[in-house]
Amino acid sequence: MNKIQLEKINFELGKSFKYFSPRLRNTFFWHFHAEYELVYVEADAGIRHVGSHISGYTQSDLVFIGKNLPHLNFDYRLRNDYHQIVVQLRTDFLGSAIGISPEFSAIDLLFKKAALGIAFHGETKTIAVQKLKELSALNPFQQLIGLVEIFQLLAHAKEIEILNDEQMSLSFFLKDKIRMGAIYEYIDTNYNQKPDVNVVASKVNLTTAAFCRYFKKQTNMTFTDFVNQYRVDLAKNLLMQDKNVTETCYAVGFESLSYFNKLFNKIVGQNPSAFKKNWFQSFSS
Repeated sequence: MNKIQLEKINFELGKSFKYFSPRLRNTFFWHFHAEYELVYVEADAGIRHVGSHISGYTQSDLVFIGKNLPHLNFDYRLRNDYHQIVVQLRTDFLGSAIGISPEFSAIDLLFKKAALGIAFHGETKTIAVQKLKELSALNPFQQLIGLVEIFQLLAHAKEIEILNDEQMSLSFFLKDKIRMGAIYEYIDTNYNQKPDVNVVASKVNLTTAAFCRYFKKQTNMTFTDFVNQYRVDLAKNLLMQDKNVTETCYAVGFESLSYFNKLFNKIVGQNPSAFKKNWFQSFSS
């Protein structure tokens, strides 16, 4: 079984950041690295899995990820064409300037908040993404200045979501990246069958009772609730790809259409049919 991977990032000589467009949609790349990372992905729908946070995104996502924060590649399982921009920063990006220069105080705070993962939306995301796309046509020095401007914009943004809101829980999670990686990989492999809590407990060398306590402490959810949340997020992606409700229900592992409708409504706030209808109406408007 694949477990969490340490991504070793290589930078070009004389550059303090890396700007590129990876394509890994057929790979479950649950990983971490010592560098900060700004990720933008443009797609119909995808999975956002950062630290202990799992949710879906639609149309696009912009996320800033701190050092050593485990995350899944944002293009995993994307079916249709997509565009992705990733900016990775050296651990000593801008040297000590961020921490000691008063002009960088807001950016310094942004980088500290990134330890929990930050998602941006609204006008903030629109402006930042436009600036991010324009970097490709600039020389390295201009790109660096552009990045500072983007981070200054993000540092003052109000349209944000902190993805992991419990520092204590996240700290515990980070100390056990490998075990949680194995659990998530098992769920991803078996979500459409019958994930067995006894099997996954055995895989991480815990008794079932100890595993249930451990998992609840890590995620604030039971194993069953977590699997159902994961299935519903995948179901949203399928519905946004114009799959019908019945097909989606069985594709993500539910055996009862009525139970799927009830659970989807409880988690999302509307039933699958309404969700699909509303999404296509908003997408076409």
